[in-house]
Amino acid sequence: MADPSSYRPKPGQIPDSPGVYKFRDDHRRVIYVGKAKSLRPRLSSYFQDLANLHPRTRTMVTTAASVEWTVVSTEVEALQLEYSWIKEYDPRFNVKYRDDKSYPYLAVTLNEDFPRVQVMRGAKKKGVRYFGPYGHAWAIRETVDLMLRVFPVRTCSAGVFKNAERTGRPCLLGYIGKCSAPCVGRVTPDEHRQLAEDFCDFMAGRTGAYIRRLEQRMAIAAEDMEYEKAGRLRDDIGALRRAMEKSAVVLADATDADLIAVAEDELEAAVQIFHVRGGRVRGQRGWVTDKVEAVDTAGLVEHALTQLYGEEIGDSVPKEVLVPALPEDPMATEALGQWLSERRGSQVSLRIPQRGDKKDLMATVGRNAQQSLVLHKTKRASDLTTRSRALEEIAGALGLDSVPLRIECFDISHLQGDDVVASMVVFEDGLARKGEYRRFQIKGFEGQDDVRSMHEVISRRFKRYLAEKERTGEWTEEEEGPADQDPTSPTDNGGNAENGDAGENGRSGPSLKDDDGRPKRFAYPPQLVVVDGGQPQVAAAKRAMDELGIDDVAVCGLAKRLEEVWVPDDDDPVVLPRSSEGLYLLQRVRDEAHRFAITYQRAKRAKRIRTSPLDDVPGLGETRKQALIKHFGSVKKLRQATIEQICEVPGLGRKTAESVAVALAQAAPAAPAVNTATGEIMEDDGGSTHD
Repeated sequence: MADPSSYRPKPGQIPDSPGVYKFRDDHRRVIYVGKAKSLRPRLSSYFQDLANLHPRTRTMVTTAASVEWTVVSTEVEALQLEYSWIKEYDPRFNVKYRDDKSYPYLAVTLNEDFPRVQVMRGAKKKGVRYFGPYGHAWAIRETVDLMLRVFPVRTCSAGVFKNAERTGRPCLLGYIGKCSAPCVGRVTPDEHRQLAEDFCDFMAGRTGAYIRRLEQRMAIAAEDMEYEKAGRLRDDIGALRRAMEKSAVVLADATDADLIAVAEDELEAAVQIFHVRGGRVRGQRGWVTDKVEAVDTAGLVEHALTQLYGEEIGDSVPKEVLVPALPEDPMATEALGQWLSERRGSQVSLRIPQRGDKKDLMATVGRNAQQSLVLHKTKRASDLTTRSRALEEIAGALGLDSVPLRIECFDISHLQGDDVVASMVVFEDGLARKGEYRRFQIKGFEGQDDVRSMHEVISRRFKRYLAEKERTGEWTEEEEGPADQDPTSPTDNGGNAENGDAGENGRSGPSLKDDDGRPKRFAYPPQLVVVDGGQPQVAAAKRAMDELGIDDVAVCGLAKRLEEVWVPDDDDPVVLPRSSEGLYLLQRVRDEAHRFAITYQRAKRAKRIRTSPLDDVPGLGETRKQALIKHFGSVKKLRQATIEQICEVPGLGRKTAESVAVALAQAAPAAPAVNTATGEIMEDDGGSTHD
């Protein structure tokens, strides 16, 4: 690990002007490329105290061995040079998007003497006009088949074309009218090129004018009683309209725009792009990337724009680019817009949609990005080889004797100290076992203390495990310690959030199954316990297991902010590589525990908020409760009412009214609301359904 101070530039050596910089490692390989509108403050920020740097940035500067820079005149030049260097050097610490699939394009080879329409994948070639990308190649072929009757452009390969030239006979498409047969001289090269250009114009969205021209020609042919010609034109118009219908209208103002959305988590980001031409979605594509550098959503958008349009010129860059976020610095946004305008050759609008159809469509693109990220993670997690490698990496990093086939993760959730709950999620062989998930209510104390809560939950979980071992006869009389512990009552939350966990209804014996054949809850010990947190939470979990005599279960913690793995009795974290499948699995386990805990916590809070003293009145249903509140305005005013006044509510008899009065008298009134600005006690005159 290099010391950044060993290659830090001397004071005053870095210029205060726009530029692009490169960090190199000790083998002179470029590992990071960045740009700045002022090099001096940007580069100086890398050489501060390592503890203040983002963990990804810290890893980069300690891997590097030197830094160099190039001064440019403007931010636009810096953007262009940064893109060129990233493409040339492929630095390991820069965000690089990778296609989640090889998208097919509809291509017209205008660089050939006789342009050809075909399906193309891979890198774009100079002089070829591209349309798309499309989700499937068959979608392109269906569109081309409809349009060839109107624009009979060549679609054959070079070999077929040369063979037709040699023999003087066209291919089948030439005989059935879906090729103008330039190979045998039916049309001149100029006429065939004009057909190809008309095809391109139609695909680019200029459809209305062309169809109107065909309709005019059809009307003239009908007036001249050339009915066969009019019929052919009618069929051509129908074919073009069917081709247009294959892409739905999404923007009524015939906009040409690209909409870009980003979905991200701590480790990865997915980008989705919708290409809209003439108000219709003409193509869609997406990428997924590892977040190997500290970058926000605006930074991800900037990287996506440079990689999407870095090789494009002319109409390939649309008039409008809609994005979810822009750099906070207006000058950076202006430079990005200027760069796009230079690529297109005319003004490009770069902005965030605020309202209307464009904002709605952006939301759709965002949902596609989120779905793409989830699908990518699901595929990655479901791969057996990847899971095996992840478990092996975890075992190696934590020094375990064998891979942890069963991992349990615990997380604490609360809202400002209220409704404190915990979750336990289980992963076996790298996959979630949702039937084994458990939930806990913190009972040992009131208030907010994540460390104490973690100690309580781990203690309760393993007391249950020890109780199961003792009950099934797995201990001998000579075993000490755990058998003397007092197991918790069956009120630890298991699958039911309110009624507790599995209880003690299994039969004794060596079986790990209940009478109904289901696995006993808490019966299986994990090989690894993961806690959501750092050193304090790990120490609390380890202390809880030590107190119970559990010494064969490994413990670690994953701190969300820095993604560092903490182990007991170690002052330094275990740092797994960013590309590590083991880190990815630990993060997935931790995030699942967090999701499960917060879902339970929110449900408890919602139930508590909905609780009313009227809930305990026998025979009082929801309809009559609402009628009472509507009649009196609030529970407070209802409490002040007499039984005779309560009887005035339609549908309530005297017996029910008496029950209501008794229930309200027994319920303790809620603490009065206080205006925190003035200290004034506020009267409760609202329509609350609870005290």
